[in-house]
Amino acid sequence: MEFNNILLERKDQLAFITINRPEVRNTLNKNTLEEIIMALEHIRQDHETGCLVFTGSGEKSFAAGADIAQLEKKSGIDALNPSGMQEVYDKIESFEKPTIAMVNGFALGGGCELAMSCDLRIASKNAKFGLPELNLSIIPGAGGTQRLARLIGKGKAMEWILTGKIVAPEEAYQFGLVSEVTEPDELLATTKEWASSIMAKGPLAVHLAKLSVNLGYETDMKTGLAIEKLSQAVLFDSDDKTEGTRAFIEKRKPAFKGI
Repeated sequence: MEFNNILLERKDQLAFITINRPEVRNTLNKNTLEEIIMALEHIRQDHETGCLVFTGSGEKSFAAGADIAQLEKKSGIDALNPSGMQEVYDKIESFEKPTIAMVNGFALGGGCELAMSCDLRIASKNAKFGLPELNLSIIPGAGGTQRLARLIGKGKAMEWILTGKIVAPEEAYQFGLVSEVTEPDELLATTKEWASSIMAKGPLAVHLAKLSVNLGYETDMKTGLAIEKLSQAVLFDSDDKTEGTRAFIEKRKPAFKGI
């Protein structure tokens, strides 16, 4: 598929969505978000893809936030748009395949919120994170107030949001926002290692683990445990569970099929 604002590539079992607007630090305008939705649907139907990586074009920016020129013209009705940035990131968070944000530079505002909607975040040492929306007299409205608090805790999230602090990757790692910090020239290799580790697991189990964690986190313990139990029941009847257990007993590498 060809796009104007993103690049969609697949290398072996790994798909990459690259925000490709380096001339404006990969800001996220309406057309870019629409193309991300189209790319997600394409990857969903591609059974060869085992993991999806988001990154930004160039060496300076992962995604530097929303397009301010478009933002200036938005009204209250636009904030309630059912196909806005918040809804796009909800689709990424609930995407069936595992997702990794490969953060190669500035991840600010909507860019930081994009990274937080992924399952994991791997950052280079030149990455910067932040939710500076209050400087424009708006709030992080694409999941930022909710996901950041869940990832790093309410107190620290309140500090970062209210001050608009730009956070270095080492501090982001310290508080659990990122899984690993690497040298810029090692970022791709490190991300591939994380992806390979995940893709070695049963794909159906990966999907249901994501579902159980995400849905369970939003509800009470008893409901979360019920979701977990039902997910396990599905897996117990899967071909992959049989293959996984037999491969372990036979001391060989399993050949999962996602069924």
